[in-house]
Amino acid sequence: MNVWYSKPLGDALSASIYTAEIEQIFQPVFAAAERPPAMAVFTRQEPGAMHCEVTAYFSPAATKIALAFAAQPCNPPEISGLTLLAGSPACWKTLFKE
Repeated sequence: MNVWYSKPLGDALSASIYTAEIEQIFQPVFAAAERPPAMAVFTRQEPGAMHCEVTAYFSPAATKIALAFAAQPCNPPEISGLTLLAGSPACWKTLFKE
């Protein structure tokens, strides 16, 4: 299945704690899977009521990691505004074919 997952991480300050945890869990799983280009986690700052809110997006190959953070299924994110948090730079071409 090609299900993406998302997890709201809060404002930029609180999101930094979550992003560090996501990277810490992601890296050994990514290495054990031999660094597949389809496995990645992205973040995007989105406007909120008072502050920008950060959302993490987990690619389908990162489902186990997404579920560890209680992320919810979502549509694939728009590429605009995404930042690669964890994964190979090759993921852009693999996950966002035009």
